[in-house]
Amino acid sequence: MFPPNTSHLGIQVGLGGSYVFILFYTGAQGGLCGAPLVSPFLAVPCQSQEERFAFIAEWYDPNASLFRRYELLYYPKDGSVEMYDMKNRCRFLNRTKYEDLNFKDLFVGNRITVFSRHLNLVDYGDQYTSRMLGSCKERTLALLKPDVALKLGEVIDMIINAGFTITKAKMMKLTRGEAMDFHADHQAKPYYNELLEFITSGPIVALEILGDDAINKWKNLLGPANSSVARTDAPDSIRAKFGTDGIRNVAHGPDSFASAARELELFFPSSGGRGPANTAKYTNCTCCIIKPHAVKDGLTGKIVTSILNGGFEISALQMFYMDRANAEEFYAIYKGVVAEYSEMVVELCSGPCIALEIRQIDPAKTFRDFCGPSDPEIARYLRPGTLRATYGKNKIQNAVHCTDLPEDGLLEVQYFFSILDK
Repeated sequence: MFPPNTSHLGIQVGLGGSYVFILFYTGAQGGLCGAPLVSPFLAVPCQSQEERFAFIAEWYDPNASLFRRYELLYYPKDGSVEMYDMKNRCRFLNRTKYEDLNFKDLFVGNRITVFSRHLNLVDYGDQYTSRMLGSCKERTLALLKPDVALKLGEVIDMIINAGFTITKAKMMKLTRGEAMDFHADHQAKPYYNELLEFITSGPIVALEILGDDAINKWKNLLGPANSSVARTDAPDSIRAKFGTDGIRNVAHGPDSFASAARELELFFPSSGGRGPANTAKYTNCTCCIIKPHAVKDGLTGKIVTSILNGGFEISALQMFYMDRANAEEFYAIYKGVVAEYSEMVVELCSGPCIALEIRQIDPAKTFRDFCGPSDPEIARYLRPGTLRATYGKNKIQNAVHCTDLPEDGLLEVQYFFSILDK
């Protein structure tokens, strides 16, 4: 360490795959002793250093109402991460092993979670990372039409099994004006009015999906627009399995990068607007949350299918990224009552979760009973067919949250679909 009252320019070597990155430091007269001026700004080849990848990550600080930028370093050898605050030019997180971050999730445009903090990866941090990990990752719109109905879970499962990552999800009901904006390219077609009538006839589910060559890959998974043709030419496609004709063909996908960008903007505005309204009804309802671990493990489609097959209606669905304050507020009723309260909070903000408004069609069935005991081990012994018995891991990662008290059902639904959605 340099003396505190001297001016100096020091260097530190940072590792980057087969490169060594040299970081320059200012002394105390600059006010930031030991803080990097530029990190990294110069790469020198090196053959024997530990591999690591660098990204520029953004986090929205709700208290200060601003975005904070960090340099995030990932070491694949042991799955550890390290972070630097770029504005304050200081270390933010010492190198720490973090098993919940997967190497496959590290690409520009993705949203990751590190110790309950949701980070958007906005750029590569150095040329080595860009060259090694830069790929044809794309985002596109997967629009599930009104006729998906009871097959919603199966279609979502096909999307996940095809290797896509769902980064946004929302059930919506389009107005005629919104439908006209969406189908603007078909205005001159003879079936235009039929398109508008169908797309506004019931709820739709809009998904933002990410993957390699996502636009073409999603179009191939969909199959030909005419479902009858799809059954002949692409029998394993979504439209072949679930579609009826050329209009009622279950799902839609943009055919170009420009179309994908335009359509995603309609449903998930980058300006922070809400887009089309959600479909929550706030009557005869209860709340279900598919927890982050279940979303990460690709269980969303299977859980949705189980709920629908159980005779329940999913009247609203939306993906949320909970911060710690929201998670603590939502779980406040359990504080001081449930020993696992703190762990429950950490799990809920460890990644994206999916909130559902559940309506009980059959009054004799209660959704809480359908979920089963909170401990999956007990559930597997006493209630083996329940959601937690089937999909849960342990008492914290038990697949789903459900409202415990009937009188709290509406309040929990309102918290997500009325308060957080705004």
